[in-house]
Amino acid sequence: MTSPAPLAPRTRIKICGLTREADVDAAVEAGADAIGFVLYPKSPRAVSAERAAELASRLPPFITPVLLFVNADAPEVLASLARVKGAIAQFHGEETPDQCEEATGPGRFRYMRAARIPLGAAGAGFDLVKYASDYSRAQAILLDAHVEGYGGGGKAFDWSLLPPAVDAHLVLSGGLTPANVSDGIHSLRTRCKTLSVDVSSGVEIDGPGHKGLKDAGKIRAFVAAVRAADAAHTVKASAANASSFSS
Repeated sequence: MTSPAPLAPRTRIKICGLTREADVDAAVEAGADAIGFVLYPKSPRAVSAERAAELASRLPPFITPVLLFVNADAPEVLASLARVKGAIAQFHGEETPDQCEEATGPGRFRYMRAARIPLGAAGAGFDLVKYASDYSRAQAILLDAHVEGYGGGGKAFDWSLLPPAVDAHLVLSGGLTPANVSDGIHSLRTRCKTLSVDVSSGVEIDGPGHKGLKDAGKIRAFVAAVRAADAAHTVKASAANASSFSS
């Protein structure tokens, strides 16, 4: 009698900072699970709630639109979420747990909370376990690099410094590219309930002035790298399972 094969992991993928119809279509075609729209006016990738709704209307079923806010007033957040059907919120500013709840209903809309992880050795001082506990009503905690302003600035923090066990669904962000996302998945997959990934600048067109303009080829390469990491994990788990059974 052989042991059952382990279930294959499924790393969810969010493509963020979209501003064009072609990029929404490319992300959908590549297999993204969620599409992010930045509703922070100071961001070079910012769109209005009306534009986000227009772009999100192109999404087929089961792909989630995500609206990114930075210290926005609760009425503004609620109005934007109501305008974009099926959307969830992503808070990137100094929003407290109570403010996140107030801005989403409470309980009317789901939300994610961004944790800004310091770069370098300082990352070890960030208490992610406490942070996840403080924001326990969030659907997930998104991990981004702490740089000047809001958003990761295309920087990756030191993943190895995160705690070995976090009682939360985590979304890895900050400096991800098709070249390094596999390493990030392998580093964090076993440290949380589930792991998802979020990319923005890592799939944009090269060169200045292209923030918010995505490269369809890079999106496809990013999704392929995530799926390859999932497959490698399944092979490794199957081998470990077979070895355990035989012994």
